[in-house]
Amino acid sequence: MSPEKMVMMANQIATFFDSQPGDPATAIAGHLSDYWDPHMRRQLADYVGEGGDRLLPTVREAVARLVETARA
Repeated sequence: MSPEKMVMMANQIATFFDSQPGDPATAIAGHLSDYWDPHMRRQLADYVGEGGDRLLPTVREAVARLVETARA
């Protein structure tokens, strides 16, 4: 997937969950885990590792949580 499309999709997910009650980073991480295939999640994690400058903060936090969970 192109980085532009990946960023757009991840930010759309964040925009939705940022408007919902509860912890948006947890909800975003759950959505990414449930609906994005491992290759897409790895690509997103790599993008965040390179700075992730075009991602919303809650997406970067969600990805950090997914990476930590994968290491555990």
